[in-house]
Amino acid sequence: MPTNFTVVPVEARADAAEAQDGGDQAAGQPEAQGCPEGRAGPEPDCPSPSPGPGDGTPRESSPFINSVEVERDTFLAGRNMAQEGFCEGRNMALFEEEMDSNPMVSSLLNKLANYTNLSQGVVEHEEDEDRRRREIKAPHMGTFIGVYLPCLQNILGVILFLRLTWIVGVAGVLESLLIVSVCCTCTMLTAISMSAIATNGVVPAGGSYYMISRSLGPEFGGAVGLCFYLGTTFAGAMYILGTIEIFLTYISPSAAVFRAEVAGGEAAAMLHNMRVYGSCTLALMAAVVFVGVKYVNKLALVFLACVVLSILAIYAGVIKTAFDPPDIPVCLLGNRTLSWLSFDVCAKVHPGLNGTVTTNLWDLFCNGSMPSATCDEYFTQNNLTVIQGIPGVASGVVLDNLWSTYMDKGSFVEKEGTPSVPAPDEARASSLPYVLTDIMTHFTLLVGIYFPSVTGIMAGSNRSGDLRDAQKSIPTGTILAIATTSFIYLSCVVLFGACIEGVVLRDKFGEALQGKLVIGMLAWPSPWVIVIGSFFSTCGAGLQSLTGAPRLLQAIARDGIIPFLQVFGHGKANGEPTWALLLTAFICEIGILIASLDSVAPILSMFFLMCYMFVNLACAVQTLLRTPNWRPRFKYYHWTLSFLGMSLCLALMFICSWYYALCAMLIAGCIYKYIEYRGAEKEWGDGIRGLSLNAARYALLRVEHGPPHTKNWRPQVLVMLNLDAEQAVKHPRLLSFTSQLKAGKGLTIVGSVLEGTYLDKHAEAQRAEENIRSLMAMEKTKGFCQLVVSSSLRDGTSHLIQSAGLGGMKHNTVLMAWPEAWKQTDNPLSWKNFVDTVRDTTAAHQALLVAKNVDLFPQNQERFSEGNIDVWWVVHDGGMLMLLPFLLHQHKVWRKCRMRIFTVAQVDDNSIQMKKDLQMFLYHLRISAEVEVVEMVENDISAFTYEKTLMMEQRSQMLKQMQLSKNEREREAQLIHDRNTASHSAVAAKTQAPHTPDRVQMTWTKEKLVTEKHKVKDASTGGFKDIFSLKPNQSNVRRMHTAVKLNGVVLSKSQEAQLVLLNMPGPPKNRQGDENYMEFLEVLTEGLNRVLLVRGGGREVITIYS
Repeated sequence: MPTNFTVVPVEARADAAEAQDGGDQAAGQPEAQGCPEGRAGPEPDCPSPSPGPGDGTPRESSPFINSVEVERDTFLAGRNMAQEGFCEGRNMALFEEEMDSNPMVSSLLNKLANYTNLSQGVVEHEEDEDRRRREIKAPHMGTFIGVYLPCLQNILGVILFLRLTWIVGVAGVLESLLIVSVCCTCTMLTAISMSAIATNGVVPAGGSYYMISRSLGPEFGGAVGLCFYLGTTFAGAMYILGTIEIFLTYISPSAAVFRAEVAGGEAAAMLHNMRVYGSCTLALMAAVVFVGVKYVNKLALVFLACVVLSILAIYAGVIKTAFDPPDIPVCLLGNRTLSWLSFDVCAKVHPGLNGTVTTNLWDLFCNGSMPSATCDEYFTQNNLTVIQGIPGVASGVVLDNLWSTYMDKGSFVEKEGTPSVPAPDEARASSLPYVLTDIMTHFTLLVGIYFPSVTGIMAGSNRSGDLRDAQKSIPTGTILAIATTSFIYLSCVVLFGACIEGVVLRDKFGEALQGKLVIGMLAWPSPWVIVIGSFFSTCGAGLQSLTGAPRLLQAIARDGIIPFLQVFGHGKANGEPTWALLLTAFICEIGILIASLDSVAPILSMFFLMCYMFVNLACAVQTLLRTPNWRPRFKYYHWTLSFLGMSLCLALMFICSWYYALCAMLIAGCIYKYIEYRGAEKEWGDGIRGLSLNAARYALLRVEHGPPHTKNWRPQVLVMLNLDAEQAVKHPRLLSFTSQLKAGKGLTIVGSVLEGTYLDKHAEAQRAEENIRSLMAMEKTKGFCQLVVSSSLRDGTSHLIQSAGLGGMKHNTVLMAWPEAWKQTDNPLSWKNFVDTVRDTTAAHQALLVAKNVDLFPQNQERFSEGNIDVWWVVHDGGMLMLLPFLLHQHKVWRKCRMRIFTVAQVDDNSIQMKKDLQMFLYHLRISAEVEVVEMVENDISAFTYEKTLMMEQRSQMLKQMQLSKNEREREAQLIHDRNTASHSAVAAKTQAPHTPDRVQMTWTKEKLVTEKHKVKDASTGGFKDIFSLKPNQSNVRRMHTAVKLNGVVLSKSQEAQLVLLNMPGPPKNRQGDENYMEFLEVLTEGLNRVLLVRGGGREVITIYS
């Protein structure tokens, strides 16, 4: 067998397979392996498992390049596998160092091919895969089973069976068609938007919550997700109430626990019965969901079959009425409908053995059974008639039912066009067997009651993980289901209006039909088909709501965006949401205690409408932003359709109930602000972030045209922080002061400089940036962090001053700390960097704030109960000195401090007039402050000033000499190094080149070195002797005199002030005096606790005009 083998290109793999048979004969012959003759070492196309002669570079090892340096038997066993893996590794050798973080395309595609309900992204996918470590059943559901039927089951429900006939009777056929059309249009537009979002990538479990949160961000996602959860929970309550209403009204009225003790108390007794039975049913359903949720899913098809059979029975009954209408009598007294529950014959008297005999109806309206008894006046003056409740399609009754008949609570259900004699006294109407309306009806109420019957369009997207092709099935199945149910609802509205008498339609509980379900009397072959079918379908829908709502809450809790909900993310060992189920049952109980189906329906309409509104908003935002990731497979959408759907949802919310709409918005708004304030930071690539970026770009382009007007000027601060060796901030109080100055308004850029190169310092830069951001969060500084790595601190600071910010959002003020260690000899450049920064800000026309003794400045938690903020206004700087204390005074730390303004008067100034002018100026500026004019008397320069100036110049000269001596010492060390290097070079060169005079001159001898050392020593000694014979510069004496005098005045007035703001003099034009400038500033602020040196930016920042 050969000990080396050939790496063959992909195209030549077949040839390599053929050549493999001759491998034994080719052993030890490099030519047979395709290598150049005479070469046994590895070539790019012929690697060898062991280095050959002259091969001094070992092969690079990598997890993606299989090593073949193995034992002979191992190599023989795995030869083919090793060869194949090695070929792949060598082909990808250019990328081998990145493969740890960036997997190969083949492995990535292999993982994505088995994609199931996992989060987006490679990293999240792999983490989820590692966590599960189990085989996941392949999705198999198609469009019909996975999307169409679940949507059909969720859309068709309790409102269709219990309230649609009543809505048609009250609103009329035309307005009912309008209600149904508007609601179905709303859901169709929402379904189009939802299809676009659902086909823009894989949608894991979570349905609408996942889509909204990943499209609009965690704040909107959490708010709307909770609204959707509440809507689903109240839907469960509505379905349970519908189940109990069917049971107590149409199946077993005798099972009622509470009975009406007085006339007219039936409605109150019914509500109490609904509460008792509803609570028991809820407890039973919650137990079923807790114990065996899989049985609920298995029964889903049974419940769906009940719905489909019921609808088919309705259509069959309508067809039968065309040629054989059912005999369903309805009793009218005059034009009023009577409740056919407590009498058997619709007549006042009927013939008996001994003549005419009064009926049960006579006993209800009269005070006795005798014909001479006193009866109700309306009963006496009007006749009883019997009409057919369901005359049939061919009867033409549809013309009578076209228009609306809205009524107040307690009104009679009357048949229009029937003659009637009115009666004046109607006091006993509620105790008589009339059919009365139980609530006041109007168009908006009917919209709110009907809308829950079109919800349920999210059922397909909630099952996206079980679909074979979710991106094809969700749009097709959902839109087909909405089209089908819309046709069913619209046709039912027309057919109900064409078949059923108007008074029967307006009879909500079927009292005129002897307590039977109106839609059941229309159905064929038996009313019980509808009664039993609607009972089981509403029961199943309630179970489905109690199954889905806890899982939705669990998904929100596990996202971690709402901290107080995290407990509901836990459950049983198999993942069932136990705690979420308990909360769902509790909220559902609140809906059941309301007890009225008509009152609960508008509540859940609000929550569903809000959810649908934000689905449309998400699609519109993504479409308008044209984000690169927005590539839905569903192409039949447009932002105008989404915007129309959003507007329609918002309009329907206020049409249904304006106060419920406001409450729902308030709840969503509170959740939004809570997540924004306390929730975990999530980055989901949402559209709101893209919208913010677009808005920021638009605003930046708008404000870039020129500098802001003086009225709009505020300090946009660049805060220069210094870092220690551990990349921690040296002066954190500087950020505290920034927060107090800015109070969250305007621009704040927190900058810092690291010395070095970015390639070497990027890890330290990241750590420093994290430290700065954490400190900003602790100090509640709202702003941006910008860290620069530069070869020198001086250059880095200059770069920040020049380039920080973007467009019109650039800083106009630099805030930095005073270099406390500027006098220390181990840091000679600190004062030079500081002075150069002052010059840079002046050149850039930016204001400069220098905080001296910054570690004594207050933290944000401190409060000054008294004290002064003293402003020393020596020269006019554009009004910065006036504006800064006003801004500080807005913060709680400085709020109780008084503001005092001092100005300096010379000998020839009128102090009294200056004070009046300054007071008037402050009055026009609307700033409250005490004013004082301090006179500085001209006097001779003191000996102290002269001596201090002399000491300053001597120190400056000494520092120069010390710096010079340091340079000489460095040169001396370099000379010794050169001498040693030259001597070694000379020895090495003896055998190669002749000894030349030039090479001798470059070698240092001992005598030359001693002479040079004495020369440097004498020069430095002489320099130090010259220092003590210096005479102070007169310009420096005058400057020192001003600093000493002004410092004395400031100390006399402001030594106890909480903060002193002082004009900062500019640096000298002659750079030779920079260290003297630092001394002047030190003398000027000596003895003061907290000082803010202020230097204006060369423009007015405050104005007296409005």
